[in-house]
Amino acid sequence: MNYFGLGLRNVWRNRRRSIVTLLAVAFGFASIAIFAGYVHNVYDGLMRQAIQGELLGHLTINKRGLETMGRIKPEKYLFSKDDIARIEGIIKTDPHVRLITPRLALSGIISNGRASTIFVAEGVVPADVTAIKGDFQRRMAGDLDSKNPIGIAIGDGLAEILGLKKGDTAAMLVSTLTGQSNALDVEIADIFDTGNPQTRDKFVYMPISLAQSLYDVDGQADRLVVLLDETSETNAVRDVLAPKLAAAGFDVEIRTWDDISVFYRSVKGLFTMIFAFIFGIVIIVVMMSIVNAMSMTVVERTREIGALRAMGLRRGSVVRLFTTEAAVLVGLGCAIGLGLTLLVRLGVNHSGIQYVPPNSSNRVRLLVDVDAGKMLLAFAVICVLGAVSALLPARRAARQPIIDSLGHV
Repeated sequence: MNYFGLGLRNVWRNRRRSIVTLLAVAFGFASIAIFAGYVHNVYDGLMRQAIQGELLGHLTINKRGLETMGRIKPEKYLFSKDDIARIEGIIKTDPHVRLITPRLALSGIISNGRASTIFVAEGVVPADVTAIKGDFQRRMAGDLDSKNPIGIAIGDGLAEILGLKKGDTAAMLVSTLTGQSNALDVEIADIFDTGNPQTRDKFVYMPISLAQSLYDVDGQADRLVVLLDETSETNAVRDVLAPKLAAAGFDVEIRTWDDISVFYRSVKGLFTMIFAFIFGIVIIVVMMSIVNAMSMTVVERTREIGALRAMGLRRGSVVRLFTTEAAVLVGLGCAIGLGLTLLVRLGVNHSGIQYVPPNSSNRVRLLVDVDAGKMLLAFAVICVLGAVSALLPARRAARQPIIDSLGHV
């Protein structure tokens, strides 16, 4: 028996009901797919923002305890020149490593000569910053010139507080490792938007040589940032490097970019919960539509079921026939939903709509990706529920005595 052909034919026996059910399945599938595509784009954007925009790279290596005790006894948590050279030698053996760059964090007071305010700075290698940013378009770290050893990049909020502009000079005051005060004159080389309202009024990027001079250390750094060729290799490379560094006598922590980026983790957790909530609601609505359609179909065709059973069709074959019909209904609905998804995605991606995300001061485009994994999950769940929706009423009708089925009104 050609179950598929019969199922396809039976779907159109009641066109109005089938069309309504098809539209319910299609819009349900499209809603899930479009939102999943938007979430996928948000995750990808946040990932690139953390790795390239915030200059976190893929891996950060520091001495164990830096985050908790580094401010109390910073001298114990700095890598020496020799430590940096040895660690780089170990890391470079991994084929996925593209770049290793030292970092030095410090804080202090910056003044324009009349007013002062606090700052939090990151000492970086200017050429390495360019390599990490790559093709990332949003300027979240400022531009430094390796030929200008006293040039710094400051957040636009900080520039506004002190009335500074490019080319102006300022004074920076920092406490050294020994607790003495050290001050240097610096030049404002760039003003940038950090993308975060909480850091715009205090964040500074400077050449690491300048940070070392302010901190009064010779070639030392508190962290090493590692950039890989593939983000997907992050955890694998960490697992390979950790035992190698431990064997070399380094008691270090290796943190991935998503371990450090609190904002990424919080946003991902929020969107995962929202997606699960929307997914559950849409699936319930779709399932109820299929249950209603198949239940009415089975009731209307009870005499037909009795006739088929009288001609020798087994109960299992009757159930299979209606299950196939439901599968055809769901398959066609998901196919229409896929078409709707692609059309909506095309329209949204070419509309140029922009918005300002939470905890950000930069406008971003509203884009929708194709999340094949979530789409396959939605298709599988709808298919299973569609089959179950047809299975229960079909089994009940198939078990009814033939005489009763033939006499059903």
